[in-house]
Amino acid sequence: MSVFKSFITSDVIVSPFEVNKSFTFQGNELTSSNVGIDRFIGRNVTASLWVSGSYPTGQINTQDQILIYRSIRELYYSNYILGDDGSPAATASFNTDGTITGAAYTPNYYNYLSSTLLADRYFPTGSNDIIGVISIPSNLFGEYIKPGTFTLANSNFTLYDDSEGNVISGSYKIGDIIYEHGIVILTSDGIPGQDGYGFVTYEGGLYDVGDISFINNFINGTNITCSFSSSFNIYETQYKCTLRENEFNFSQNPTLVSGSLNSGVLYNFATGSYFSPYVTTVGLYDNNYNLLAVAKLAQPLPTSAVTDTSILINLDL
Repeated sequence: MSVFKSFITSDVIVSPFEVNKSFTFQGNELTSSNVGIDRFIGRNVTASLWVSGSYPTGQINTQDQILIYRSIRELYYSNYILGDDGSPAATASFNTDGTITGAAYTPNYYNYLSSTLLADRYFPTGSNDIIGVISIPSNLFGEYIKPGTFTLANSNFTLYDDSEGNVISGSYKIGDIIYEHGIVILTSDGIPGQDGYGFVTYEGGLYDVGDISFINNFINGTNITCSFSSSFNIYETQYKCTLRENEFNFSQNPTLVSGSLNSGVLYNFATGSYFSPYVTTVGLYDNNYNLLAVAKLAQPLPTSAVTDTSILINLDL
């Protein structure tokens, strides 16, 4: 049989905690239906006549290279077009006569980095310059990608993030990672050895880190390995079920009744002062008395007639 008691506010405690999970995908695994990591090329096409769909890109969903380029520029780099460390904020002067001098109505830059570190975000703006975009779905990265865990590798090179939002190859920065959006952006300057990029030795020659062919190898290549750790917030709810010393000290189990159930006569062992019922199961109900969860105790727990009995139930969601 069962008895019912309502919780009060102090009986319920909700505690968030962060958990991480590591992922590694290789080759065609990136585009499988249960993964869905897409890769795109963005291109700065400056031609006066543009036909939609003329520059397709994407491993899973087909997008236009021009739209990819412009979307990334607007969302993450609009404040860094004039310089790698960010554009100066325009200011206006309010005069005593009520007039305003200076740039009063300028766009609000919303992609300043929330960091005290010196910004270093280069974005290519030359004709036909390209960028590479790796898009990780939210069901994989959770709240955000854990800083310092992302790597992207092929048979020749490995890219990694430095825990501060930069994507590095060797000793050169070649892009940015937006942890909270699951976006990795590889940028190209189109000029060998310029704008913070450099050369690395590759099979006896020099390879320009950050040029177009370098980015294409990671975006369109099939021999790719992608690794990262996700970060999720899980909320643990603790319910404290407290039985006071004067509560629930009599069992409603019908098997305690001797003879007919209507007689109300209990067996002798159930009438002594030493007798105590045992708790085996705790059920959690909503306000409409619908059973939502059931907690089973490892072993029957006797109630006490001299002190409180508390049962703690932890529920992770």
